[in-house]
Amino acid sequence: MSKGYSRILVNPRDKICWVTINRPDDRNSIDSPLMGELDRLLREVEKTTARAMVFTGAGSTHFIGGADGVEMMQCTPKGARVFSTRIQRLFNRMEASPLILVAAINGLCFGGGFEFAMACDLRVASEEARIGLPEVKVGIIPGGGGTQRLPRLVGMGRALEMILSGKLYRGREALEAGLVHSVAAPDQLLKEAEKVLEPIFRNPQHALSQAKKAVRASQYTTLAKGLQVEIGCFSRCFSDDYFLRLMRKQLKEGTLKTTAKLPKWVLEEREKGP
Repeated sequence: MSKGYSRILVNPRDKICWVTINRPDDRNSIDSPLMGELDRLLREVEKTTARAMVFTGAGSTHFIGGADGVEMMQCTPKGARVFSTRIQRLFNRMEASPLILVAAINGLCFGGGFEFAMACDLRVASEEARIGLPEVKVGIIPGGGGTQRLPRLVGMGRALEMILSGKLYRGREALEAGLVHSVAAPDQLLKEAEKVLEPIFRNPQHALSQAKKAVRASQYTTLAKGLQVEIGCFSRCFSDDYFLRLMRKQLKEGTLKTTAKLPKWVLEEREKGP
């Protein structure tokens, strides 16, 4: 799987595919070739038995130091539109993945780096991490979805304060502000990512994927449309027999009691057991 990648290191282990953004001489920043590699990686890993991907940055100073400034400085207004569209497309693709994506933030995580982290489902940060959207300080604004995802994460007022000030938040501050889910010592960061995933892995993957899809829909649509997405995701869970087998098992063991008159096929299956 690692063949053909020049900007990422890939290490699949059991249920987790560990991914290191490997551009240490460029602050692990996101350029167009890296976007292409990440898109390809998602497609490849989704075909395996992996259930999650954990992203971290090479070295100890940067998780992802923004989108690549050298590439962006060469953009005309038209080119900036193309770049913004491309990076937004990648982050939208990450959100749509059935895998659980975790950002293990091990250092500076700003601009496009934090937009990348917000496109992940879960975020764990080192105590030494610094996180934020400081684009206004260099005369631009977030272009990878930050102006849209941050208000959904922390609310309009807090997001405006963060974006307009360009402040970077250290690990514990980021936790208190709701930017990350947990914080760990630098040498415990990857273990913390595994710890966060442990209770999630106890649940069937098809349910996790449908739950992720339904919750994500709440970000981008009306309540009425979101409820329709939920109905679809709920119904697709019944294409798998996990719930049925579990209910049969509980009926057989007596942990699920009912006064209902069960259909004949349920009774027959009940006699057979799960």
